[in-house]
Amino acid sequence: MAGRRERGSVSIEVAVLAPAFIGLMVLAGVAGRTAVAAEAVESAAHDAARAASIARDAGAGRTAATDAARRQLDWSGLHCTAPPALSFRGSVRERETSFAAAYRSAPGVPATVTVTVTCRVSFADLRAPGLPGVPGGKTISASFTSPLDTYRSRR
Repeated sequence: MAGRRERGSVSIEVAVLAPAFIGLMVLAGVAGRTAVAAEAVESAAHDAARAASIARDAGAGRTAATDAARRQLDWSGLHCTAPPALSFRGSVRERETSFAAAYRSAPGVPATVTVTVTCRVSFADLRAPGLPGVPGGKTISASFTSPLDTYRSRR
C-alpha cells in the first residue's frame, strides 16, 4: 500500500526542479559569455593601445588602434551587437590631455596614450522562455595605456 501513495512523486519532483535546473544552466551561460567577452575586450584594448603608441601621429594612431581592436575581437570570435566603440585619451608628463596633444609633445617628454574599448554583448540566444530576469545583454569596457617612445620623433 505504501507504494501506491508515492506513485507520481518523481513526476512532481521533476516538474518542480526542472525550471531551477534550466535557470542554473542559463545563469552559467551568461556568466561564461561575460567572462569570455571581458577577456576579449581587455585584449582588444591592449592591442589597440599598443598599435596607437607605435604610430607617429594621432590620425595614424586612431586608425591603427581601431584596426587592431577589430582584428582582436574578430580573432576571439566576440560579436558585439554594434561596432565596438573606442575612446582615446593621452597624457603628457602624467597630466591628462587629449590624444592628439600626446603626439604633439616634444621628444624627450614622457607621454602616454590610453584606448578604451566598449562592446555590448547580447544574451538573446541564452534566454529561456518563461524564465524572467535574464538580461538582454551587457556592456563590457576595458582600457589600456601604452607609452609613446620618449625619444622618437612625432608629428
